Order: sequence, then C-alpha cells, then structure tokens
Amino acid sequence: MTIAIDQPIQQKPLSFDEFLDRYGGDNRYELIDGEVFDLEPTGPHEEVAAFITTKICVQIDGIGLPWFVLQRGLLRPSNSSMTAFRPDIAVVNREELPKELLWSEQSILTLGSSIKFVAEVVSSNWQNDYARKVEDYAALGIPEYWIADYAGLGGTRHIGKPKQPTLSICTLVDGEYEIQKLRGNQAIVSPTFPELKLTAEKVLRAGG
Repeated sequence: MTIAIDQPIQQKPLSFDEFLDRYGGDNRYELIDGEVFDLEPTGPHEEVAAFITTKICVQIDGIGLPWFVLQRGLLRPSNSSMTAFRPDIAVVNREELPKELLWSEQSILTLGSSIKFVAEVVSSNWQNDYARKVEDYAALGIPEYWIADYAGLGGTRHIGKPKQPTLSICTLVDGEYEIQKLRGNQAIVSPTFPELKLTAEKVLRAGG
C-alpha cells in the first residue's frame, strides 16, 4: 500500500495513549489533532538535523548551562489530549525536568518551560512546520524556533517566489513569533546562542 506522506496515515483520530501504543517506539511519527504523520527522515533531512545539533551542542558546552539536546523525543502540550509533536531538535533545560511528570518513565515533555529552543527540518509535511507548529510552539512559550527548509518545499507565502532554500528564525516577542527569513550567506542571529557563527547556507547545504 502506498502512503501519501503529507496526509494523515489513518482515518480514525487517535488519542495520545493510542498513538503511544501503536507508534510510541518509532521516532518517525508524530500526532497532531488525532492524525498520525510520517516525518519522512530522509538522509539529507537527517544530515541537516545532525549539523544543527552539532553546532548547538558546542554552544551549550561553551555556555556551561544545564541544557542538553533531545532528538526525536515527544512534546505533548498539557492542554491537548490528541497532539504529540516530535521536534527534530529540542534544547531542554535539565533544571525544569522535575516538573515533567512523564519524563522519568518516557522521553515525553509536556511543558514549554522545559524547552529553550526547537528546530524542524522541513519535509513534505511543510504545512505543519510553517503553520501549526509556529502557533503551538509560540503558545507554549518556546523562545526560539528554527525552520530549516533546505529543499525549498514550503509554500510561497512562507518562503517567497521563486521558491528557494530558506532558514526561518522565529523569535518569541510578546507571545508571538517574529520571523526572519535567511538565505545564502546571510548571518544567523540567535538570541538563545548569541555566539553562534553560522550562515543560512551552511545550515541548508548540510544535506548535500
């Protein structure tokens, strides 16, 4: 059977517990409003994610803060029973973990205060990265969100026309994200990691 990646896999909405039973052990799926989506972790997708992770880990070590990078863990907003995001990259504040009731048993976060930074590498499910997650990550109070669209897959309203590889840096201001779109040799300015020395091209070309 052929599955359309940008469509939900099943027709019947799933609860969070049902999703965990069926897909909890496979990190290529996430749940949004009861719909299961395949995250399509292709080779180039994983190269971009690994590049960002490597650079962020260097910054965390240099800053000396109690943070670490969580890859493919679940973020279940506490006000939703049918959504569980699986960010490609999430920087977690270890000091907030005692407040996370599920953490000791499973790699599941429920509080935005536990997360300092998230990044999504865009696949054919680009609508979720550019729309739903922009809203929900902002509502959770996550200070910084990167959308790494290395193949220029997003809609023209998000990355312009003609479409081209774009890195969107979303910074939380008064509860909403201000979005800066970067391309080519434009320098990244990260409020979370101010010493980060990278251009958009270095991130976006990590996948080939």
